[in-house]
Amino acid sequence: GQSRDMTVLFSDIRGFTNFSEKLPPTELAAVLNAYLSTMTRVIQQHQGTIDKYIGDAIMAFWNAPVDLADHAPRAVQTALDMQAALPQLNEAFAARGWPEVKIGVGVNTGRMSVGNMGSEFRMSYTVMGDAVNLGSRLEGITKQYGVGILVTQPTVDADLVHAFMKIDDVRVKGKETPVAIYEPIGLQSGLDAAARRLADAFATACAHYRKQEWDAAEAALLALKAQAARPLYDLYLERIAHFRRAPPPPDWNGVFVYTTK
Repeated sequence: GQSRDMTVLFSDIRGFTNFSEKLPPTELAAVLNAYLSTMTRVIQQHQGTIDKYIGDAIMAFWNAPVDLADHAPRAVQTALDMQAALPQLNEAFAARGWPEVKIGVGVNTGRMSVGNMGSEFRMSYTVMGDAVNLGSRLEGITKQYGVGILVTQPTVDADLVHAFMKIDDVRVKGKETPVAIYEPIGLQSGLDAAARRLADAFATACAHYRKQEWDAAEAALLALKAQAARPLYDLYLERIAHFRRAPPPPDWNGVFVYTTK
């Protein structure tokens, strides 16, 4: 194994258990083959390395075995392109009577151990480490916020190509240190003014939220919701309603703690 700075990506089909119940095994295999082929093509276009398929889940990484200085923006663009590939894929699925596919993607950048790992019976070229585990946790909580992609602060710091909207400060299960999580909203060079205004308005709402200025936070979120309803806004409105009934402790820092994966 070798220790190096890398970026890892995890993706998963939302509600795959219910999805698989609707199809016989032969059709389910055809769906997975079509889906995994499409997503793998996107990953390889950005020089990602496929680590493994875990049922419907995909694990990939950048900056090994080929050196890629821009591994973070490559992984983020891959996540965006994976989401962008879904409409055409779902159109083909609908024509065959197959259910619609929605996915969540988690991306994290950090120090990882990469190399041939396993047992005396079987080895695989893979990555391991705390940064890898965090990437997996991110994918799992995308559904809590109703967003398709979540990335961490280290990924944002290493990516000067894309624009991001901060979503939350969280402590995921198995980690003691809080992490800031973001949603990529597009390329910096091509981002329109409306998207920037929405990101700035949400940042203002979150600033009021962390200061426990519930009325101002609620008003800002309701204004955003009037423009376009998102589960993300409802999540924060529910938190505000909860904190009005049960105020947080004096040392509350706005970090949300996840007790499940």
